[in-house]
Parts: sequence; structure tokens; C-alpha cells
Amino acid sequence: MKREEFNKLREAYESVSMPDEERENMKKKIAQGKREARRQRNLMLALKSAAAAAAVFVILPNTSAGVAYAMSGIPVVGRLVEAVTFRDYQYEDERHRADVEVPGLITENTSDTSQTTEAADEAKQERLQKTAEEINQEIEAITGQLIAEFEENLKMQEGYQDIIVKHEVIRSGDAYFTLKLICYQGAGSGAEWDYFYTIDLQTGERVALKDLFAEGADYITPISENIKAQMREQMAADENKIYWLENEDVEEWNFRQITDETSFYINRDGNIVIAFNEGDVAPMYMGCVEFVIPREVLEGIIKIQVKG
Repeated sequence: MKREEFNKLREAYESVSMPDEERENMKKKIAQGKREARRQRNLMLALKSAAAAAAVFVILPNTSAGVAYAMSGIPVVGRLVEAVTFRDYQYEDERHRADVEVPGLITENTSDTSQTTEAADEAKQERLQKTAEEINQEIEAITGQLIAEFEENLKMQEGYQDIIVKHEVIRSGDAYFTLKLICYQGAGSGAEWDYFYTIDLQTGERVALKDLFAEGADYITPISENIKAQMREQMAADENKIYWLENEDVEEWNFRQITDETSFYINRDGNIVIAFNEGDVAPMYMGCVEFVIPREVLEGIIKIQVKG
């Protein structure tokens, strides 16, 4: 349904008196239009569904790292970590749609096997492998829960639902590897939330936000204050942007500061980016929001110089 058709339906619904049955049918069409319009706005998640008269159901369970690597066709020579699709779950009928690609991390030993591998390199490779396995387990738990909820809702004869899971490699270089897991779940209205997984390729360890700063440094306060400043600037420049900063009616919604658990990643320019899911710091229509933290804000407290 195109946006123009959706708008006409909405106007007709609001202005025309009609029998209850017709009104209910129009409600359903409007709801469908809203879902499709949302998918168009979320270009990251938009997919071209294969036309099928019957439901499509495909699962590749418990794919091994070796098989997934072979299937991916991705050359990883010279790279320590790659992301490939371990499982694929597809379902579609008139009311339900699922498009889930479950990514998994694969590590590649880039040392020259003709030479003796130093103990330090072996230890780093073991840490890298362990880190990748831990992340894979977390992703499997997240996507498994989404699929379980979807299948439970399939038993119901009414309602609509969509789930989409995609992934993106945000950074893959000499210093860091970052995987972004993008999740969308809709039932009438929809919500998107993201997970970020960053690995220090020099140590093989997973990176927490605090790891980027000198021990004992207060990075929470300057980052939080900079985010508030960016929020105010955006709201002043665009009346359509709203952040919860000084909401007197629901004060518990107001953003005060980040925590050690707040999502982040290091972008390709080497800047730290703080990420919030839908509804965390702003109304749902704002979607997932991100704030790039200027380097001068972190001067004197950042432990290392993050290069792009």
C-alpha cells in the first residue's frame, strides 16, 4: 500500500459515517498501511519478500563455524573476525511475517603455520575464540526468544505480527571489530532495538565502555552532559524532535546520565557513539537514536587514541 493510498483511507475513516463492519475493515487496512509505511522508513530493515502462495519456512539450525564460513563465501584471509549467517528463519502468510538472519562470529588464525607460533599469539587467539563463542551464545538467546514468541503467536487466529533480525559489521580493522544486531518486532505498532558487540583485536577481549578510559576516570558525567547538550540543540533546530530531558509530568522518563551498560560503538572515524533504543530517551516515533561524542569531550580521560 502506497503512502497516498494510506492517507486517503485515513481521511475517509475520519470523515465518513459507515456501518460497523466496513469501519472495522477500514481499520484493518489502515493498520496494514501503517506497518508497511514503517517498514519503508526503516530502510535498514526493508526486505523484498519472495512472493509465495503458501507460508515459507526455512531453518538452518546449529550450523558449525566451518560450514557457515564455507557457505558465506567471504574471504577472511588476513582478518581475525568475520560475521556470517548461522541460521535463517523465514515465515510469511497473510497475517504473519518473519525474516530472521542469525549471525555468528567466526575467528580466523592468521599466523603463518610454517613458523612456530608464539605463546602470546596462541593465547590471544584462544581469547578471541572464547569471546566470539560468548557473543554467538548471546545472539542465539536473543533471536531464539524472538522466534519462540513469534511461533507462540502463530497459534492465535487473530492479529498481525512481524519480526525482522538483520546484522551489520560497523567496524572491522586493525584495532576493533564491531557487530550490530538489528531487531524489529511489530504487532499493530512496532519497535526496533539494537545490540552492539565490540572486540579488541589486539587482546581478543570484548570491550566494555569503561575499558576505553583511564582507570578511575569519570567518563559518565562528561559524556552524559554532552548528550544533553546535543539533545537541546536538536530540539531547538527541529520542532519534530523531542527528547525527555525536563518532563515534569513523568520525571522518571527524563534522561539523566548513561551507565556502564549503555550501548556504544566506535565508528569508522574513530569516534565513540552512544546508542539508545526506541523509547529509551525519546518518544517511540523518534526510533533508535545515536550521539557521536566529540573527541575534545574525552580529552584527558580516554585511555587510548582511537583511530579511524
